[in-house]
Amino acid sequence: MNTLFAAAREVQDFLQQRGWRFCFIGGLALLRWGRPRTTLDVDVSVFAGYGGEAPYIRELLARFSPRIQGAAEFARDNRVVLIEASNKVPVDLVLGAVALEEEAVRRATPFEFAPGVVLTTCSAEDLLVLKAFASRDQDWADVKAVVACQADQLDWNYIEHQLRPLCEAKDAPDILVRLAGVRREAK
Repeated sequence: MNTLFAAAREVQDFLQQRGWRFCFIGGLALLRWGRPRTTLDVDVSVFAGYGGEAPYIRELLARFSPRIQGAAEFARDNRVVLIEASNKVPVDLVLGAVALEEEAVRRATPFEFAPGVVLTTCSAEDLLVLKAFASRDQDWADVKAVVACQADQLDWNYIEHQLRPLCEAKDAPDILVRLAGVRREAK
């Protein structure tokens, strides 16, 4: 089994055993909805809400090796638990708290990446929102890949409904303009 899939499955098993709400985001979700690209880590979002992060951090760091000194403090400050699976694959575990993150977890569905490797990933729409909002060069390359592969199936009203308030809060209306351009190019 691919080491990335093995790490993701190990993390997923741990999260499911606790009944935690989660979904894979980042490179694994891109592999499902876009075009494969090299990724060396696993990105997962766990909906922890505000104020209830401590048990998540404590249990994750008790089970998985931290990747940095002061991992618990870093997780509290940045809402990201930096751990590694038993096969040493890095895992970035985001402690979700906002409505978008809760909705992404709620809408997530299982997908069989390989025989016997079923992982729960965010939807294509939620992946686009997360990537466009992050707005780094690699994120825009990922957005283009998802739009190219999924354009006819995407719920553009949902994407705009989720992304518009984020862009307003970030004072970055150019994100919506850029996404509209990507959509036009894909047609």
